[in-house]
Amino acid sequence: MSAAPLPKRLESLLEESRNWQAPPPVETISSGIPEIDIATGGLPRGGLTEIFGPLSSGRMSLLLSILAEATARGEVCALVDAEDVFDPCSAAAAGVRLDRLLWVRCQHSAEQALKAADLLVQGGGFGLVAMDLGETSLRAAWRISLASWFRLRRAVEHTPTALVTVARQSNAGTCASLQLECMRQRTDWSGVRGVSRLLRGVETRVASMQKAAQKSKICLPVFTAAAI
Repeated sequence: MSAAPLPKRLESLLEESRNWQAPPPVETISSGIPEIDIATGGLPRGGLTEIFGPLSSGRMSLLLSILAEATARGEVCALVDAEDVFDPCSAAAAGVRLDRLLWVRCQHSAEQALKAADLLVQGGGFGLVAMDLGETSLRAAWRISLASWFRLRRAVEHTPTALVTVARQSNAGTCASLQLECMRQRTDWSGVRGVSRLLRGVETRVASMQKAAQKSKICLPVFTAAAI
């Protein structure tokens, strides 16, 4: 029998028990934007990341950056497009490898988009599954029950897939492992006042709901210029 004092032995046994029960570290993927990766630690695999914000807040630019980073690593990705707003030309210009992207169009139905994302996650084989609920699907998104979001979260758990949703407002709530809120700060224009000008970029602040103390102010590129 060990001659070590009983309190020391008990302390050692408790430490071993804590180490045995400690969960494994969460594997993450890069968003393609260093400031966001530093603030959040990356997007979790086996978890749900929710990106939300108003129009022209940079949410789609952020999604394209995530897709470009994932496809550049050689991963096969899927995009569930609830509103048929995905522009392959803009995505290719942003660096997305379209030959590694499955585009699922859902005919303006948030419910179909949720079911499609669920099937893709359970089917496996995708490093990233993204679901864009768009703008006009906002009312329908509110009709999706919280139980459906919990089922989607459970489906992606213990898988190597990173699940990302994009919408105008937060829908998944506590079902999300990470929430990123995009907020427009200001717009940069080229040209002279009073003359036709081109949109150059939108300055966007991305705040992590899980790490509110580490908010990052960054400038996301605009991939399609808008003339006024």
